[in-house]
Amino acid sequence: MVATLRVVLDQLVAPTEPELAEASRELVRALVISAPAGCEVEGIAPAGGDDTALTAVAGLAGIRRTALQRRELTAALQLGVGTGIGGGMIHSPTLFAPLVRHDRVHDNDQTVVTVWDLRPWESPGELPRTVVAWHKAMLKRAVKHADAIVAPTHALAERLAEIAPLGDRIRVIAGASPHDYAVPTDEVGRRRELDVPEGFILLSGGPLASEGLDAGLAAVAASGVDLPVVVIDVEEGHEPAVADLAAAAGLPERVLHVRGALGTADRAAIFGGAVAFVAPSRRAAFPWRVVDALTLGVPVIAASSAVHTEIVLDGGVLVTATDASELSEGLGSALAAAVGSTAAAERLGVLAGDRGRAFSWREAADKVWMLHAEL
Repeated sequence: MVATLRVVLDQLVAPTEPELAEASRELVRALVISAPAGCEVEGIAPAGGDDTALTAVAGLAGIRRTALQRRELTAALQLGVGTGIGGGMIHSPTLFAPLVRHDRVHDNDQTVVTVWDLRPWESPGELPRTVVAWHKAMLKRAVKHADAIVAPTHALAERLAEIAPLGDRIRVIAGASPHDYAVPTDEVGRRRELDVPEGFILLSGGPLASEGLDAGLAAVAASGVDLPVVVIDVEEGHEPAVADLAAAAGLPERVLHVRGALGTADRAAIFGGAVAFVAPSRRAAFPWRVVDALTLGVPVIAASSAVHTEIVLDGGVLVTATDASELSEGLGSALAAAVGSTAAAERLGVLAGDRGRAFSWREAADKVWMLHAEL
């Protein structure tokens, strides 16, 4: 008898966040590759949307479309009403899953969901009220009906346990950069197409307070490092706000280059041109771009937080501070030291690359299979 793991792939047909879409794609690919003997992987996706991203995942035993499109399905899941998804062994890379009463013992039904970011609970004012309400409602449903909840770090798991009474159902399975993530051979051409210079300080995020970009830009200004600054993953329409933060930090307009979310190869090309990556956010969320920097061996200067301490470990420089001003000064000093000599930059690059090898979607997939076997 074949055991089928059914993976929710809503992000592939109707993405709401680029990071979640990429994580869903990479996880399901790894699950297919690492499937134990007698096991297979099936996709679950809302009705409508583009099939291209789904068909690009080779090896799926099938794709089951729900009767509802994503918008209607989102509401149905929140209310716990019929969705057409059915039972079985269900794994969701997000909270988007049928969290309803089921019988794991007799019917072998099980549902596992994932929480990557605690912003709906810790910084709700940064999100639309409907988004916050949906996440909070789904976590409440997970408390009642999920067989396990995956968090990407122990620090996030501990904080999640404080937010919701999940007992011993939380499991830690980290994310990673895409499989075979590397700086492309045409990196220079890609950077030219993106109109970014060579040799720059890289940051990621937008003007929201939890992202700490104001402190990061102030750190670059305080460092005295005379290099261009590139900021990626800036949401469309937020570019002027980022420019205002840079101006407030004292950075000349000519050095700032703001770009939005990028495809895998373009993003890797951007990292390939960076001399250092500054991560000022202390938000309780999985730091995707920090992991990218580690994977590609880019020196990392990060604000000390429970998440960064666990992810960066000894692969970069962690700066402890009690307020934004102290953080900017500390990050600035660390940045100046990191790029102050070729030897210092090369040393940090080696440390980053060594640490980056700790993150793998194949390892994550193996842990997912073990989790469902345990359940």
